[in-house]
Amino acid sequence: MLRSQFEEDLLNLHNQFYEMGMLVSKAIHRSVRAYVNHDKELAKQVIEHDEEINNLEIQLEKKSFEMIALQQPVTTDLRRIITVMKASSDLERMGDHAVSISKSTILVKGQTRIPEIEKEISDMSDSVKKMVDNVLVAYVKMDQKDAKMIAAMDERVNQHLRDIYDHTIEAMKANPDTVISGTDYLNVAQYLERIGDYVTNICEWIVYLATGKITELNSNRTAE
Repeated sequence: MLRSQFEEDLLNLHNQFYEMGMLVSKAIHRSVRAYVNHDKELAKQVIEHDEEINNLEIQLEKKSFEMIALQQPVTTDLRRIITVMKASSDLERMGDHAVSISKSTILVKGQTRIPEIEKEISDMSDSVKKMVDNVLVAYVKMDQKDAKMIAAMDERVNQHLRDIYDHTIEAMKANPDTVISGTDYLNVAQYLERIGDYVTNICEWIVYLATGKITELNSNRTAE
């Protein structure tokens, strides 16, 4: 009886994590859409919904601690609970970066925009969102092979950041009126790059879940 209750609690934990992941994915997508379309209302919605993401993380953590204290799980079961706790903390930080992008949209002051770079930011966010959505599926399937493939996708996100950086600096040199917008582009691209790093963290937790080993999948991360 106790075992089946534990399994049910564990399943609920994983389902809640997935639900939280979907909310984060949506927040990232909407924050960039709001930024590129200069949609301050949509940006405000992302900020308002962040509380929901934070609450889910608190609930997950509380439930995880409860399960560890009451059930005293060992080996694989303990790994599964630790993975949820660690990965949900990464998700929460990803949500925070979506909020930062939304705040950039609300505070944006630069009148001289650069459509080509905004297009690049949009493309970069598509790559990031793909990583986020794929990592949630890999997590549910506990698929370490997929997790490693998703972590490798982060290089593309880093390449986007390098391109945006180069093109923005060029534009700022060519036209000083773009300096305010340009600085903003660099910030937003950096937030997206950090989200990619957090996805890589989750990939590492999936590998840990499958193998019991902590493995570093990408060494060039800057997530903090």
